[in-house]
Amino acid sequence: MNRDFNVWLSSFRDSIADYGYYIDFAKVYRNVDGIKVELNILNSLIGSKNIKEDFKSLIKRYPEVLKCIPLLLAVRAKEIYCQDENGGYLYHFDFEKYPPNSQAHYERYSYFMEHTGLFDLLENHIINNLVDYATGIETGLDSNGRKNRGGHLMEDLLESFIKKAGFIKDESYFKEMKIKDIEKKFHLDLSAISNKGKTVKRFDFVIKTEHAVYGIETNFYASSGSKLNETARSYKQISQEAQKINNFTFVWFTDGKGWLDARNNLEETFDAMEHLYNINDMENGIIKEVFK
Repeated sequence: MNRDFNVWLSSFRDSIADYGYYIDFAKVYRNVDGIKVELNILNSLIGSKNIKEDFKSLIKRYPEVLKCIPLLLAVRAKEIYCQDENGGYLYHFDFEKYPPNSQAHYERYSYFMEHTGLFDLLENHIINNLVDYATGIETGLDSNGRKNRGGHLMEDLLESFIKKAGFIKDESYFKEMKIKDIEKKFHLDLSAISNKGKTVKRFDFVIKTEHAVYGIETNFYASSGSKLNETARSYKQISQEAQKINNFTFVWFTDGKGWLDARNNLEETFDAMEHLYNINDMENGIIKEVFK
């Protein structure tokens, strides 16, 4: 099948984002609900006139409130390291292990609150409610997950077309299979792809038909970057290596206007790779045409 690269590229999409792509509010609310009681306890410090002593008294009585503190700094980790500007000492703060009944520990966590600016945030009434504040932070942190959600959107889209073509999950198509599992299940030798077993490789999808096994990768790039050139070169190499393997074919589905800036490498791969398709190809029935 002769195809014109420029025509093919011109059909690439700006976005495949759905309404749930931007923020996963269910996750945001779930995360905040998990610490809502502790946040409300910390609310008692808002506007405190003696915040250091009030804080130390609070964590002595309710040490579990410490687990909320990393989130107030928009940090997911429960362990935080801080370089002390006065002595160059690297302090380790563990917000999951509550400090023992020790004045030194209370002072240490109070020092953390003061020097990270959290005391100022609370003491000077910059905020009115830590539950609302935490919800805002969770919303911001969740926006970082868009990249992963974007990848899953392309996978979900491709899977919907695979199902429409009549393939059945875990019977005729499989998700996220490692090369070693493909070899074992379908009695294939994929050492040409795995560098004789030295490289760990996993395909997004694997389709099994009566005549062949297909390893499939899929991705969507809404924006450009150096990774795109690397991906194009890598998949070109996998395609060439797969040609040496009987009854196995490598197929790549990709899309997104991010490829416009990396078009040269993509075109090189397009010219060398028989089975490279986009969303428009999916919509025009390429799944049924290829996987026979």
